[in-house]
Amino acid sequence: MTGPIYAVGDIHGQHTELLRVLDLIEADGGPEAQVVFIGDYTDRGPSSCDVLDTLISGLSAGKNWHCLKGNHDRMFSWFMRDYPVHDAYLPVYLYWLHERLGGDKTMASYGVSMVGTDRQTDVHARAKSAVPQSHIDFLNGLDLSFETEHLFFAHAGIQPGIALGVQSEHDLLWIRKEFHVDTRDHGKVIVHGHTPVETATHYGNRINIDAGAGYGRPLTAVVIEGTTCWSLTDQGRALLNPAHT
Repeated sequence: MTGPIYAVGDIHGQHTELLRVLDLIEADGGPEAQVVFIGDYTDRGPSSCDVLDTLISGLSAGKNWHCLKGNHDRMFSWFMRDYPVHDAYLPVYLYWLHERLGGDKTMASYGVSMVGTDRQTDVHARAKSAVPQSHIDFLNGLDLSFETEHLFFAHAGIQPGIALGVQSEHDLLWIRKEFHVDTRDHGKVIVHGHTPVETATHYGNRINIDAGAGYGRPLTAVVIEGTTCWSLTDQGRALLNPAHT
């Protein structure tokens, strides 16, 4: 029988919250705990640069961590190409640097201010000098999914009715409603984030661990043994009972 596996919800630049939940995980599972980070490390919060530094340092130190790609991480990495790429999923006006998406906060964490310029090209040129290559390599190298015997981890979820091994990158990063409303057994319990809920919620066939850290709420960490899931709190584990909807 494999040991517990821990998962961390969408971080969105909240470095202080990341350190808090890493302490909770170590207190529960020790320094060798296996942890899956569900993606969206950047944007909206104030400290995206520090978040990436912490994750990269942990991986370099040999931590048993699995870092998955979120849609915001891909938007950041695409912006950092020699010629920035706009995500076709977004309306034209909603570019990554727009305050609604939070790329402006990510740039500020690297010392690149949006003040005094209206041109993305100016910001891009300064970003190319300010963002370390190690951060770009990290973003580009993120996995889209991770799975165990009973669990399948992906940032946004899966397309129901499609085998887990052939899910599209688009769905793994962006899917919402058609996944959320589907109550069938997907073969494994899907652990995901992407769509904020008030608190981590177990729906029976899926567990949503994005509790809105990108909007100032506490970052969520959970521990799963088999398919039983608990939230980690300052008082210890709190069982998440499946709520079939």
